[in-house]
Amino acid sequence: MSRFSQVLTCEEDTTNLAVLIGSYIVNPLLISLSGPLGAGKTFFTRGLAIGLGATNPHAVHSPTFTLIHEYPARLPIYHFDLYRLNTAEELLEIGAAEYWTSNGVSVVEWGNRFCEILPTNRWDVTLEPLSPSERLITIEPTGDRETALLTRIIEKWTV
Repeated sequence: MSRFSQVLTCEEDTTNLAVLIGSYIVNPLLISLSGPLGAGKTFFTRGLAIGLGATNPHAVHSPTFTLIHEYPARLPIYHFDLYRLNTAEELLEIGAAEYWTSNGVSVVEWGNRFCEILPTNRWDVTLEPLSPSERLITIEPTGDRETALLTRIIEKWTV
C-alpha cells in the first residue's frame, strides 16, 4: 500500500484510527502532519499517544509556543510544532535531528514547511477539513518499513 485515504466522519473516527496506529508502532517512526489550523493535527496526536500507552494522553496539546513536548509512552513521543519557525536552521538548532534518530515516535505538526530536512523514511499525514465534523486523512509512507506498517494497520481498520 503506497497511500491510504479515508473520510473520517467524526472526532471518534479520528481518535480510533490514531489509537490503532499507535498500538501498532513498535519501531521509531517520524510522522509529518500537515493541514490547516483546526484540521485536527493535535487531536490526532492525542489519539496516537493513547495507542502508544502514554501515561497521560490528555496532556497532549499543541507545542506551538515551546516547539516540542515530550510524552512518556511505550515508545517516547516527541511532539513538534513548526508553525512559528521561519527557517529549517531554527529547527536544527533546537536539536530536532537527534530526536528523529532516537528510539521514539516523532510527530511533527506543519512538517510540510521543512520537509527537505525531515528523514527520508517517514509517514506524511495530511488532514483536510471537509465540514465541521468530517476530515479527509491521507497517509503516505516513504520507506519500505513504513509502507509495511501502514499495510498491517489498514488491514485492521474498520469505520
